[in-house]
Amino acid sequence: MTAKVPLPKLPVLEELRSGLPNICGWEAEIQSVVQQQHPVFLNTTNLQWKNIAAGFACALHMHQPTIPAGRNEQLINNLQYMFEHPYLGDNHNAATFAWCYGRMGEFLPQLISEGCNPRIMLDYSGNLLWGLRQMGRDDILNNLKRITCDRNYQPYVEWLGTMWSHAVVPSTPIPDIKLHIQAWQHHFAAIFGYDALMRVKGFSLPEMHLPNHPDKLFASVKALKECGYRWVMVQEHSVERLDGSPLRQEDKYIPNRLIARNSRGETISITALIKTQGSDTKLVAQMQPYFEANSRGKQQIGNVTVPSLVTQIADGENGGVMMNEYPRDLFRVYREIRDRGENYSGVVALNGTEYLELIEAAGVNPEDYPSCQAIYQHRIWQRVDPKCPTPEAVEKAIAFLKANDNQFHMDGASWTNHLSWVQGYENVLDPIDKLSAAFHEKYDRLVQQDPSVTKRPDYQQALLYNLLLQTSCFRYWGQGIWTEYAQKLYKLGEAVLVA
Repeated sequence: MTAKVPLPKLPVLEELRSGLPNICGWEAEIQSVVQQQHPVFLNTTNLQWKNIAAGFACALHMHQPTIPAGRNEQLINNLQYMFEHPYLGDNHNAATFAWCYGRMGEFLPQLISEGCNPRIMLDYSGNLLWGLRQMGRDDILNNLKRITCDRNYQPYVEWLGTMWSHAVVPSTPIPDIKLHIQAWQHHFAAIFGYDALMRVKGFSLPEMHLPNHPDKLFASVKALKECGYRWVMVQEHSVERLDGSPLRQEDKYIPNRLIARNSRGETISITALIKTQGSDTKLVAQMQPYFEANSRGKQQIGNVTVPSLVTQIADGENGGVMMNEYPRDLFRVYREIRDRGENYSGVVALNGTEYLELIEAAGVNPEDYPSCQAIYQHRIWQRVDPKCPTPEAVEKAIAFLKANDNQFHMDGASWTNHLSWVQGYENVLDPIDKLSAAFHEKYDRLVQQDPSVTKRPDYQQALLYNLLLQTSCFRYWGQGIWTEYAQKLYKLGEAVLVA
């Protein structure tokens, strides 16, 4: 990796502008930060790859949607709504949820002070970060700032980027994918600073939902790389090998090269860490990745022998196992590792970027990672010559496969296959497409002529509604109040765009 290049003097970013989250306006400045390619963990890690037999990497996903459910349809966070309506559903858990959002800021310092060597990756949606500020929960945000900005804790914590408004990528309009990614980077830098943003090199897909349409996947990977990301976490059953077969068992525990080819024959790739299947919250809550890593050993990549890595992500707050069992087992396992004298050798905790930097510094060439592609793409390339495809040929092949193969679809694949984010949600997807088209029709030409347009309050507000409408929750919970929230957001966004 290249040496660190000094950054020019950058403006201080306000967390809020006009009462709204700072999600746009400093694209060039953010770009100069995220494109830095110097090592993130290599110079601070207390681990050496040659002493590691296997590793386990755990991520916690945190999200609460923004909903038009305040007074006069004011935008509030669902966590606030839970506090204000404690007798609806499981809203009585609001205080526990809030505790979960900030507790790693307590757990990690305690473990470290006890002589343990923990690791954690954090994935917070922009909705949630804004909602915590709206609610005045400085206690939670300060806990997160402590482990993010204090150099004593930086080697142990890795933040993962994500879509700002928790939009599932396969059903997000292509022009908005990069806007979500950039919005999260803006907002994160405004809260935690440029130095913290510079260290965010891994990406967490909302709902682990990987697009499999060739053009959507290509656009997604291209946007990730343009925004400085080095790797993305993917679910094992959302990808296949280039011949259409499932990943080999051994390939799930080393990095893969996710290859994206669009309908014009252009290709691009990004490193992928594979999240293995299973009951996500139970696995992470009970620290099962550690126990699975104990059954793994070293593997060969090219000419280099490297430790295997077991990678998992789960909701950090949702369900009894995360609320109650995770604190118990987190401390128990790390203390057992410490007491056996295995903090730094054998099976150890790692973060994703830390692992990649360690093995690549040892001589691993990313070109030697096994290759994979999004699920079902092999069936397309069987019908279309991948060396000279055309958009028309690809769409014709997709139409044929949909008509003749009841297993084939272009909806992408997520952490679960029993839910669709598309089927039956025309009353949400149509407004998404309309609002996105109206947004780009109004602003794209203006931004091209004058990039400073993205600093304007009207642009910020229009972008906010465009991104909010795409939040996955308005489809996850089925028809009813959640789809009604989407309809309200559409009308509010439409009113902003015609103003």
